[in-house]
Amino acid sequence: MQKNRWSPLAVGTTTALMVVVALPLCFVLLQAIFPNLSEGSLAAPFSQLATIFGDSDLPELSFNTLRLGACVVLLSAAIGIPLGALRGLFKLPAAPLWDLLLLVPFMIPPYIAALGWIMLLQPHGYIEQLSGLQAAPFLFSFGGVVFVMTLNVFPVVYFAVSRSIAASGSRLADVGRVCGASPWRCFMRITLPLATPGIAASLLLVFAMAIEEYGAPAALAANAGFFVLVTGIERRFSDWPIDLPGASTLSIILVAMAMLAFWLQRRIQGKHVYETLNGKPGDTTLRALGLWRWPVTALFALTILIATCAPLFSIVITSLMRTLSGGLHTDNLSLVHFATILTNLSSGNAALRALGVSMALGGATALITGVLGVLVAYCVVKTKMRGRLLLDTLSTMPNTLPGIVVGVGLILAWNQSFWPVTPYNTWAILLLAYCCLLLPYPVRYASAALAQIGDNMEAAARVHGANLQRALLKILLPLLAPSVLASMLLVFAIASRELVASLLLAPTGIQTASLFIWRQFEQGSVGQGMAMSVLTILMTTTVMIGVTLWRQRRT
Repeated sequence: MQKNRWSPLAVGTTTALMVVVALPLCFVLLQAIFPNLSEGSLAAPFSQLATIFGDSDLPELSFNTLRLGACVVLLSAAIGIPLGALRGLFKLPAAPLWDLLLLVPFMIPPYIAALGWIMLLQPHGYIEQLSGLQAAPFLFSFGGVVFVMTLNVFPVVYFAVSRSIAASGSRLADVGRVCGASPWRCFMRITLPLATPGIAASLLLVFAMAIEEYGAPAALAANAGFFVLVTGIERRFSDWPIDLPGASTLSIILVAMAMLAFWLQRRIQGKHVYETLNGKPGDTTLRALGLWRWPVTALFALTILIATCAPLFSIVITSLMRTLSGGLHTDNLSLVHFATILTNLSSGNAALRALGVSMALGGATALITGVLGVLVAYCVVKTKMRGRLLLDTLSTMPNTLPGIVVGVGLILAWNQSFWPVTPYNTWAILLLAYCCLLLPYPVRYASAALAQIGDNMEAAARVHGANLQRALLKILLPLLAPSVLASMLLVFAIASRELVASLLLAPTGIQTASLFIWRQFEQGSVGQGMAMSVLTILMTTTVMIGVTLWRQRRT
């Protein structure tokens, strides 16, 4: 590890993290303390806390949030860990295709996915029209919210586990086999513990995503009377009078919950981190499945059928229906909605521009967060610099806040007269918001991968005259590339369809794909909104396929 000193790399990384993350979060905290901050006054600090903490709904909101996060984490682990282990250890037929299909849930906005499940399972929905069955009581319940949210986020666990196991290989497990252990015992005592950093990091992200998600709880659980902290925050922003101190205080409670999960992850990872990459060539050959080839393939196919194909079918079929009341009949299917948004002068140009803006912002966000995530992870894992735990904590916090709160923090931070230059009311404010919200993905993935890389390879490079930057670029970065690239693809997919922060921060004249879709729904044009969703998913998928093919050629 590097000595206990601040290098220029550490200073630059810390400065970037302070601008991207700490500044808006500090203004959220200040707003919680000073209720009149938005008016430029620091009077009456803490005067609203008694009212907020005295709210009788607060304990229920907090308990519901923790229960929802815990259940989504458990179900995501139950699905993602076995699938990821199979993908990382064995030769799976059409493996790149399964990876791509499991990325699709990230390309579908959560509120669109929730709407797709509603149209599938509600009374007179598509499933009832096709089979006579409907599951509305389950869907509009706590279990339904957990089900829908898990299908959206479990690929985080799948990709983390599969990449971690594939990187460490099966050499150590083979040693266990030689010493007489059974394959199952080798997996449970050797292979799975080696993947613990990736598992812990991904489950932390899943928990953070679950407690900050607004779309699924608002769309599915409101009828069941199930409310969480995020819906409470939204009510304080949307109901008049707007309660900025109350919303900020509830956001601080969300941060505290995420920090608890972060502490647990550190405890788990601290006890179960092993170096598996030390400069020596390792056996990363995937094993044949043998007789299990087709059962495992069927398992992947069933998972993708439920998690990807079912909501995607609902979205596509809605985009093709002339009218929702017409039902699933061939004479009610048409491309009229696609023709409208692509050929109509008033909306077609806006749709194409919105797609271009979303792709550009998504790509820029993936690049910036990927670079910053690697640097933060290096400072935390591979150095002994003072404050590295604070950097790790700061990099985790954004994923615990709703996008609307980050947006308010950015407004409060950058809409001040003392700044000589400000990104407020420009496209740059959207880029800052996306980077702030999505930075935890590359940081968690890179940290888990770095924890498994021995220090001797970097030390050998330094002994032979390579400076820090060269050692990073030539040795560590190639080893980190699979994990970091996977996280950047997730960032691109999520940034390309981000809605809440975009609604709050998008300047006049700039419209993203998600904003276009949202406004179509507001106007009652559900078919056109779903058609735009299909185009967005297709374009995002094309970009990701291109990146994957490029990576395979490079390899």
